[in-house]
Amino acid sequence: MHFDASARSKDTQKRVRAFIAQHITPIEHDYWEQVLAQRHGGDWAQWVIPPVVEELKAKAKAEGLWNLFLPDPTLGAGLSVLEYAPVCEEMGKSLMAPEIFNCNAPDTGNMEVLWKYGSEAQKEQWLLPLLAGEIRSVFFMTEPEVASSDATNMQATAKLEGDEVVINGRKWWSSGVGDPRCKIGIFMGLSAPEAGRHNQHSMVLVPMDTPGVTIERMLPVFGEFDEPHGHGEVVFRDVRVPKENLIAGLGRGFEIAQGRLGPGRIHHCMRCLGAAESVLDLMIKRGMSRTAFGKPVLNLGGNRERVADARIAIDQARLLTLFAAWKIDQVGAIPAMTEISAIKVVAPNVLQQVCDWAIQLHGGMGVSRDVPLTAFYAQARSLRLADGPDEVHKGVIARIELAKRGLGK
Repeated sequence: MHFDASARSKDTQKRVRAFIAQHITPIEHDYWEQVLAQRHGGDWAQWVIPPVVEELKAKAKAEGLWNLFLPDPTLGAGLSVLEYAPVCEEMGKSLMAPEIFNCNAPDTGNMEVLWKYGSEAQKEQWLLPLLAGEIRSVFFMTEPEVASSDATNMQATAKLEGDEVVINGRKWWSSGVGDPRCKIGIFMGLSAPEAGRHNQHSMVLVPMDTPGVTIERMLPVFGEFDEPHGHGEVVFRDVRVPKENLIAGLGRGFEIAQGRLGPGRIHHCMRCLGAAESVLDLMIKRGMSRTAFGKPVLNLGGNRERVADARIAIDQARLLTLFAAWKIDQVGAIPAMTEISAIKVVAPNVLQQVCDWAIQLHGGMGVSRDVPLTAFYAQARSLRLADGPDEVHKGVIARIELAKRGLGK
């Protein structure tokens, strides 16, 4: 194995980096100021998308920097997981960039689900508009009443009744559901409780305008509502959709979820490392531009050691993530479960720690909106819960290690 990026990957990285520097970095601060200026708290019906987003998306698409995550060379860039990983890192340096290249979560995961498991009709109706960036989507999985870190606890139901699937339940932390362009959701629900542990659940496509779908509120993350996308609590009351909206058939939910989360976790982790690089850069610039007690701040206390520790931690996490990406390409997501779980623990923790050091070195500015440190910190801390908390992933790693030695649970 070796992780040197292919020529195609290096070229894509270079072009993404140049696009961000030329088109996104100069306007990103003003973009977030526009978003905050039109803040209406939890009244997501008032959220709007600043026009610059669609303008930049059109430019990215015209330059061929579009759907870079999808390995399909016809519908996407045709990059392997390993080839895309460093490209994703470049996008992670900006909070705005992933959407501009149509490489933003949860849309990427939902598009991969439809690409891998969707019927031709489902692809025509929902995948193509998502690939075109015309609409956005949401993934309905986490529930407030149960410990959703164990997905078999899920109580929301998706039951087949004749020619329809009837959906009932409550979901929350449904990221992106407040976006005015969000038109479709993938709902995971209990459909066959009598079946085996991993064959009880199904995934169903639910258009957001279906009767019985109610967005009750947006949930703040560290006091921020993440406009204009949001994280919603959504209730489903006798929601009926055609049975053709089932993805791959009844009882396939866990299989689909594993296929969705493997590459998606690579994307999350590489974006974390891109963010960590940006944070380290800000930390060094701030530390060398300010003086205290007759010295640059970076030369006080243990700040130089913190820079070194950050460099070591980022590079270690990157190597582990690239190894996981390589293994997915070689043998698939399931055999790479140890590596996938490991990076899901490591990368967000690295970003969180580097953010904490950078905030401390910035002083009061570090907790303001003048720099994106609190936003990156919130991203890191949230990711230690999203897609499975640290403890669950460590449990997976331990279980696999014990199984290697012929030991049971």
